[in-house]
Amino acid sequence: MKISKYISVVLVVAIATTATGCHIYKKFEMPDEGVAKEVAEAQKEPIDSTALGNLKWDEVFTDPQLQALIQIALDNNVDLENARLNVEIANAQLLGSKLSYLPSVALTPNGGTASYGGSKITRDTWQYTIPATASWELDLFGKLLNGKRSAQAAVLQSEAYRQAVRSQIIGGVANCYYTIVMLQQQLQILNETSAIWKESITTMQDLKEAGRFNEVAVVQSKANYSSLLATIPQIEMSIHEAQNSLSLLLNRQLQSWQVDASYTPVFPKYMENDIPLKYVASRPDVQAAEQSLAMAYYATNSARAAFYPTIALSVNGGFTNYVGGMISNPGSWFYQLAGQLAAPLFSRGQNIATLKAAKARQEQSLNNFEYTVLAAGAEVSDALVAYNKNLERASQLEAQVGYLKQAVEYNNDLLKYGTATYLEVLTAQQSLLNAQISQAQCQLSARQAAISLYQSLGGGR
Repeated sequence: MKISKYISVVLVVAIATTATGCHIYKKFEMPDEGVAKEVAEAQKEPIDSTALGNLKWDEVFTDPQLQALIQIALDNNVDLENARLNVEIANAQLLGSKLSYLPSVALTPNGGTASYGGSKITRDTWQYTIPATASWELDLFGKLLNGKRSAQAAVLQSEAYRQAVRSQIIGGVANCYYTIVMLQQQLQILNETSAIWKESITTMQDLKEAGRFNEVAVVQSKANYSSLLATIPQIEMSIHEAQNSLSLLLNRQLQSWQVDASYTPVFPKYMENDIPLKYVASRPDVQAAEQSLAMAYYATNSARAAFYPTIALSVNGGFTNYVGGMISNPGSWFYQLAGQLAAPLFSRGQNIATLKAAKARQEQSLNNFEYTVLAAGAEVSDALVAYNKNLERASQLEAQVGYLKQAVEYNNDLLKYGTATYLEVLTAQQSLLNAQISQAQCQLSARQAAISLYQSLGGGR
């Protein structure tokens, strides 16, 4: 008996030693090669609190009206609330994984009696048992440990997803806001231009009556004026659609939201030409992909742990009046102790297949992680280039608008003295209008690029 017990202890120790060699107890670490290694090294670098992606959203978007709208969205947006609930779900599952270390206890009282041949049922014929059972699985081979660590990674992943949603909400509100600002600016330009062009029609009619121009000049100026008026309803419809989009982001009834078209935002300068990898590594989608890789790693460990036996201890005890086949009143206490070792024998083929599948999924997770990092770097790079190039373009368009305003004034003066044709005047007016519309669109593109850059750097934390 002692020899058998000794052999059992040695066997368990040997199995546990083998399991340790398979790293089923080891915590997840980033692979030490390729993109994953570079990200792991970048994560060790100190955090720059002044970097664009680390600034608070109200330090980037300083328009008070926009700040109020973003806060409404953060307080009410449905997607963000669902993301928060996902974090709660993951935390509840983590709690379940932690509680699995504790023994399970069950109380199952039962009792009964019987009558045979018309015998009377009395208190003494009743038999009852009030048992309580406690069972505990010894986590010698990391099954529960890897399940708990996987649940912890799931919590971190859900928190990263929540941050991604938060960043998207902030960027979405800002994009809608500045789109409405741009459309209102364009509407103002069209209204102001329509008033000027209406005066031009009167001027053309006066010059026609004076014999300077024929009917063609009047008709052409009226056609241009009608074309401009036809554009105004399109802009108004776009404003209505943008207002509805903003209402949905805020999770409010459809309404018109006030914007300050006169406020000129000043975004923090991003002077670096290259994107440090540590900025990309802090993005929520990269962090979520990292936790997905960790979960795949722990799933592989769990698949390895399935090759090792399960050891469980159980205690069964309680109070009964049924002892030795006889009913005894009063009853007596009883208890039983038991241990169980369940080792996989004929399920080894299934365990091998499960392990192979887990390893393949882990490789998939690594591929997805590396692609996420590369895609994130490309997104940040595109946003940075778009931001800088739109600023350059906006500067040139501003100069163009200034020159075209002068051209319109010169042509109007020359028209009065008879040295300019009506086509030159109409062309100058049309060119100015197109340049002003392009300038407003370019300003929006620059602001959207700044928003995209901030969001692509994981802003809004």
